[in-house]
Amino acid sequence: MIFRNPAPTVDIIVELMDQPHRPIVLIERKNLPYGWAIPGGFVDYGESVEIAAIRETREEIALNVELIEQFHVYSDPERDTRQHTISIVFIATAFGIPRASDDAKNVQIIHLWDMPQELCFDHGKILQDYKRYRYYGIRPNLS
Repeated sequence: MIFRNPAPTVDIIVELMDQPHRPIVLIERKNLPYGWAIPGGFVDYGESVEIAAIRETREEIALNVELIEQFHVYSDPERDTRQHTISIVFIATAFGIPRASDDAKNVQIIHLWDMPQELCFDHGKILQDYKRYRYYGIRPNLS
């Protein structure tokens, strides 16, 4: 019998605390699927999701983050065209200027009212949920 399980991933909404209005960081992906995304990636075998989130942000945007909270889990089987993934999304804070490295081609600092229209995966939905949470305290529904 062959078992096929979704791959665990993390995505990290990084708030820059030393800039006005706490903007967040997006990356332009160097690999397929191309486009803008929240920093994140696959959880390595033997690694906790918290350590994966810290590692991925350090690798992609060259910042050390403090994880503030686990925001939500996104598991739509269609969220990633490459394979079925489950993403644990964290909210984190950081200080400094992000730099693109590893899988990131570029970085962009954005405010929630200036979100790009085209984001990879389901990151548009994630950021809409985060915006509603940040401004109104409304967490995403479990649906």
